[in-house]
Amino acid sequence: MNRKPGRGNRWGLAVVGLVLAILGGSALARGLGAFPQNLAPSRTTIVDANVTGFVARTSPWIWWLVALAGLILVVVGLRWLVAQWHREGRRTLCLHDTPTGVTDVSAKGMARAVADDAETGRSVLRADARLLGSRADPEVRLRMTADESAPLGDLTRHLSRVVLPNVRDALDRDHVRAVARVSLEPPSPPQRVVH
Repeated sequence: MNRKPGRGNRWGLAVVGLVLAILGGSALARGLGAFPQNLAPSRTTIVDANVTGFVARTSPWIWWLVALAGLILVVVGLRWLVAQWHREGRRTLCLHDTPTGVTDVSAKGMARAVADDAETGRSVLRADARLLGSRADPEVRLRMTADESAPLGDLTRHLSRVVLPNVRDALDRDHVRAVARVSLEPPSPPQRVVH
């Protein structure tokens, strides 16, 4: 699977956070008088006559530039949001890569198959799965809601004898890391049909 979008998101957020921390820290330090008086007197305002004069001289062009910069930020932000939204469905996991061909599976399709497999258990009410990791080290994360009155041994047997062996077979791996989170809730009451 491709981890580049996640790495890019982390770097982008780290850079934005660092810039905001530096700006906020320097403004706080300036307000507390941490800088020498000749460098940045703490009693002077940030928007002084020089700034207002610059804005007055460049008006109205400065506002068109500010609007353009804001529009660029909005477009970049919307593009990032759309990429995050569609990324999960496009991810694939390469199972085999040989000179005769490549076998890829959709991460979303494989996760749905794992969840469907988990839902075949008698005590499982709902299941959802995600396929993470790489070709060499895949990982399955499974969230299940199970009947609180059912024996927990049935659920663990279903996971260890049906779901996980099927995942290993599908991914053609001897070992697959798996995390299963189980929530317990009462079963929904049976629906009565009156004729």
